[in-house]
Amino acid sequence: MNRIVVAVGIVYDELGRLLVGQRVVRDRYFNKWEFPGGKLEDGESVEQALVREFQEEVGIQITASEPLIEVNHEYPDRSVRLLVRTVLSYQGQVRSLEGQALAWVTLDELDELDFLQGNQAIIDALRGV
Repeated sequence: MNRIVVAVGIVYDELGRLLVGQRVVRDRYFNKWEFPGGKLEDGESVEQALVREFQEEVGIQITASEPLIEVNHEYPDRSVRLLVRTVLSYQGQVRSLEGQALAWVTLDELDELDFLQGNQAIIDALRGV
């Protein structure tokens, strides 16, 4: 089974809302919502991957982050390890650079979105469950 390691960033705005994105990759997870991030490249740390992915996808420069949770999830076609960090500070304006829908949502509004299953443990951690 394919094993993927992913850096995930939890970004809050000044109102305490969370940044989420909708997948544009046309696979079985198309249009599912997720927290922004991406795969680690060879030799890359989670911090480096997070900085790179956020620059590529949403146009911001992460300047500080801290670990939140590590999630291991099994999908039918892949095994995913999510290394999740809370973004403490960043520079720039959030904007979609890869065609994905982006939204700022409250914790309560997360329930209204169709998230990838692997993200549920992140949502639980954010809620303190």
